[in-house]
Amino acid sequence: MIERFARLPASLEARARRVRLGPTYVPALLAHPDWSSPAPVCIWMHGRTVHKELDAGRYVRWLKAGIAACAIDLPGHGERLDEEFHSPRRTLDLLDAAIPEVDHVVGALAAPEFAGAFDLDRVAIGGMSAGGMVTLRRLCETHPFVCAAVEGTTGDLAGLYLSRERDGAAWPVKHDPARVARLDPMRHLHGWRPIPLLALHSERDELVPVATQRRFVDTLRAHYRARGADEALINFHTWPETGAPQEHAGFGRFGNDAKNLQTEFLARHLRAGV
Repeated sequence: MIERFARLPASLEARARRVRLGPTYVPALLAHPDWSSPAPVCIWMHGRTVHKELDAGRYVRWLKAGIAACAIDLPGHGERLDEEFHSPRRTLDLLDAAIPEVDHVVGALAAPEFAGAFDLDRVAIGGMSAGGMVTLRRLCETHPFVCAAVEGTTGDLAGLYLSRERDGAAWPVKHDPARVARLDPMRHLHGWRPIPLLALHSERDELVPVATQRRFVDTLRAHYRARGADEALINFHTWPETGAPQEHAGFGRFGNDAKNLQTEFLARHLRAGV
């Protein structure tokens, strides 16, 4: 374990386990309120260039609310470091590798070694930036998730990678349009089952322009209406300016508010404490 990944708040460390999950041995940080009774769980994925231990205060809040955490290292990150995967050139490779791993991770939580600690009828999924892209694309297929929460991400990959003239400077890497289309949540909403979704964003995000996520959310709301679902299941919350690096990495002075919004959302929809 690299030392800088190992430092966790004492209250989290006492209830955490570091494991490898599924056939690809995904490095995961598991934390459980008591490790004795079934608890709802959220699968969480970080953004590009960081690791699962980042922003551990998120997991501390979940534990206090009665929610278990399953934070995983994305391909090429954290305990399975491959710096090539940190490059924006490899983002689509990262998504391709990470999306199928979601199911491997969920399935692994049912292993006998966990003795039923994770209530797999109450599972959420979420992620920040690239982790959010994985989340949104995975939700376009049949899945077991009760709700989802994303931050600083977009479900409009074409808008981000191919049409940035509408929203800001062009993306620094050229991606194959056909491959973008295959991974783009916006192009696959026919398979999206309406569930509660919380999306948080800075209006001044320099890496993932809020306009791309706003288009996705508007399209998703129309999809909910067409499916006879309440579009109020989608909560899109933004801040005009946060002071975070590039207005993308966390929410700066609103970081506490963002974590509290997310914890309250998860606790409500996962029926934490029941």
